[in-house]
Amino acid sequence: MSRIRSRAGTAVFAALALTGAACVGTAAALPADVAVGAAAAGCSVDYKVQNQWDSGFTTAVTVTNNGAAVSSWNLSWSFAGNQKVTNGWNADITQSGTAVTAKNASYNGSLATGSSASFGFNGSYSGGNALPTTFKLNGVTCNGATDPTDPTDPTDPTDPTDPSDRVDNPYAGAKVYVNPEWAEKAAAEPGGTKISNQPTGVWLDRIAAINGVSGGMGLRDHLDDALTQKGSGEEVVQLVVYDLPGRDCAALASNGELGPNDIDRYKSDFIDPIAAILADPKYAGLRIVTTIEIDSLPNLVTNVTPRATATPNCDTMKANGNYQKGVGYALDKLGDIPNVYNYIDAGHHGWLGWDDNFGASADLFKTVATSNGAQLSDVHGFIVNTANYSALKENNFTIDDSVNGVSVRQSKWVDWNRYTDELSYAQAMRTKLVSLGFDQNLGMLIDTSRNGWGGTARPAGPGAKSDVDTYVDGGRYDRRIHLGNWCNQSGAGLGERPRANPATGIDAYVWMKPPGESDGSSTAVDNDEGKGFDRMCDPTYTGNPRNNNHLSGALPNAPLSGHWFSAQFQELMKNAYPAL
Repeated sequence: MSRIRSRAGTAVFAALALTGAACVGTAAALPADVAVGAAAAGCSVDYKVQNQWDSGFTTAVTVTNNGAAVSSWNLSWSFAGNQKVTNGWNADITQSGTAVTAKNASYNGSLATGSSASFGFNGSYSGGNALPTTFKLNGVTCNGATDPTDPTDPTDPTDPTDPSDRVDNPYAGAKVYVNPEWAEKAAAEPGGTKISNQPTGVWLDRIAAINGVSGGMGLRDHLDDALTQKGSGEEVVQLVVYDLPGRDCAALASNGELGPNDIDRYKSDFIDPIAAILADPKYAGLRIVTTIEIDSLPNLVTNVTPRATATPNCDTMKANGNYQKGVGYALDKLGDIPNVYNYIDAGHHGWLGWDDNFGASADLFKTVATSNGAQLSDVHGFIVNTANYSALKENNFTIDDSVNGVSVRQSKWVDWNRYTDELSYAQAMRTKLVSLGFDQNLGMLIDTSRNGWGGTARPAGPGAKSDVDTYVDGGRYDRRIHLGNWCNQSGAGLGERPRANPATGIDAYVWMKPPGESDGSSTAVDNDEGKGFDRMCDPTYTGNPRNNNHLSGALPNAPLSGHWFSAQFQELMKNAYPAL
């Protein structure tokens, strides 16, 4: 079953923009969360009323230049009623009577052919709030709204021209992009050609990554290469969108370049350029999966006051709301692109599986997905275990087992968690999210890049039933010292190979974290990437409340996060399960 965005007007706009059609019609007053699209040879406009109340409304506008490149722009229209713009953003908006003009800001004036700029405003009104019917870009008219005589229903899921007709599972029946930069590094390792043809995520983890770092591939380079790999079939490209202000407030190794209050720069310099590239019609034939800001929202539940695991940085990010604002903005901007599939990070079972974390996290996910411009239809699914090590499926014990009358939940390893592995957690989180109003066809992804736990240490069966700890510890595949350990874990192995539809409710097993890329440095390393030194990456570190003061279990001699770590790559291959 296809998922159709509820924003009918967005589909209309996209259909007109792609076909080059120009229709003239009359736009009647519409309720909140509707859109009108207008198209002509030179320009197209997506005007969306995102929220409306008795006396006011919030509108988002995207203008696309379909003509020759321009170095500056102004968009003009007239209101049909008594609407007044009260304040705006990302454009200089003025109004005289019913006539409105929005001029570019200093940073978004250049519009190449096919590129877009977005801005928004709040307004007041009384009576009706009819949508504008005519827009002009630099004096060129973008005529009309939808033609009421047009027999084509742009929201009909059977209409093959409808670009918002997302498939239920983007991975089904599709190849997945193999990042040539990662593949080259993997193939250069002894034995690495066994896996160098596997698809992995492309990490957009700083603004510079959009255009390429140190001569490497930028986003357009990857998308162009994906078109070549695609051939005549379907192709998925996996992106990790990862540069929030105050990023990873509880983990120094993956701190980002943006300060806690840099939300405007996050929007204008990071999300907006990514959205502009992904919206290029050249890439409309790709299925683009975006995993949104890993390890962010869960921190607002588990690592804030009054929790014992609270950090000042996480308290700051909860107080200023910039995680929610950033994720909401990313969902909204990227969700407007018909061939983009947004998946929000939902931690892992060893983080959110406890009763006081699970429900609170699900509630937060819904709050973020229905605020700051986002709506539930912007979310195609969720991803769990991103860049983590939690076992996919523990077969030697279940959460319902007991030993001598003592529940497995009381073992030191499980520690009252509701889940023992990622598959059961992902399926339960999906059920919870659907119950809160997310799409009933919501899909889950599980990152299996490093959770195989094979090799000689893999238990062949359950542990002895002398006591519950012996039973669990003797049978568990996950050989970490503690579930809270997350950095370059010793003994880890490659997990299930990427594949679509592996289990109920699961869109795919993926390798979103490229195997061989470090989680963080073992010692402090000076760098210009904004990355700090986290003692959880130091093998001599004896822990903190998040891992119940255990050793970190990290491999020695690790480089900065994201840098190639040959020793880890070799260990992952050696301990792969299924074996290579």
